[in-house]
Amino acid sequence: MKKKNVTINDLAVMVQKGFNETATKSELKSLETKMDKRFDKIEKIILADYGDRIEKLEVEVKELKDLLAFK
Repeated sequence: MKKKNVTINDLAVMVQKGFNETATKSELKSLETKMDKRFDKIEKIILADYGDRIEKLEVEVKELKDLLAFK
């Protein structure tokens, strides 16, 4: 395999290309904000669903306790 000589200029171009393709701090912050909002929405949906289920279970347990005369 033929070995390619890389010049300083070639290396500088490669490094610059890498920096140009890297996300900026503001882009990362924007992405973080979007992710936080989505997670908040998901959390609210899950908590609402489980909250209803827990309330139903509490009612059922109370009914069972009443049937079995537990206090």
